[in-house]
Amino acid sequence: MDLPLSRAVAPHLEFVPESGSTNAELAARASSGRVEDFTVLATTSQTAGKGRMGRSWQAPPGRTIAVSVLLRPAGATSEQLAWLPLLAGLAMTRAVATLIDGHAVTLKWPNDVLVDGLKVSGLLAELVRPGDTVVMGAGLNLTMTAEELPTPVSTSLTLNGVPAENLVDRALAAYLGELRSLYDAFDLPALRAAVTAECSTVGREVRVHLPAGDDLFGTAVAIDEFGRLVVREQSDARLVPVAAGDVTHLRYE
Repeated sequence: MDLPLSRAVAPHLEFVPESGSTNAELAARASSGRVEDFTVLATTSQTAGKGRMGRSWQAPPGRTIAVSVLLRPAGATSEQLAWLPLLAGLAMTRAVATLIDGHAVTLKWPNDVLVDGLKVSGLLAELVRPGDTVVMGAGLNLTMTAEELPTPVSTSLTLNGVPAENLVDRALAAYLGELRSLYDAFDLPALRAAVTAECSTVGREVRVHLPAGDDLFGTAVAIDEFGRLVVREQSDARLVPVAAGDVTHLRYE
């Protein structure tokens, strides 16, 4: 596929007709040999993708794009590496906002992108040993119809009025451009402020399903300096920092 806009932003971009998982494939390459920083692997047909919390991620061929980017920030601290998923989530939020007019595009902590409250994109970071490299995967719903959507709370770009013409290249270039800009700057205080401003989770009543299996109910009040979501617990008002969990925005009628 000809992707002139995307390759102008990311010279080390490879587009493949099909991949089991772009994250797994790029991580395997990084583990077996030197892969340059900001190497990109993308496809519109991913057959065995992985989502957060161990979920599978699949879509009809040609209707979505899966893109993985290898990130190896020079001299990065563990704190900086922990911020990469939020950095990528912010990049995708901004990219989708440039493509869509007249709709609210927000980031749901830690890295889902919503259009008017419906999920259009999800991201997943995977650490590659020895530990200084992150493969940042993203899936974006491009042209899925309402009948093809995986859940009732999903959406796609074309369902929100985005023209389908040349959409793969336009969407990929927008995301990679935003990601490159944020990654090159990597200013943590500025990044934290920008993520907080774009994050629709902050200020919301939430339920957080924690990795241990417990549910935390409360109000999301902030994102701390480590990228964790700070939740004021409903029962006793204590502040609980959450590093990982499945967040549901609650609506009370």
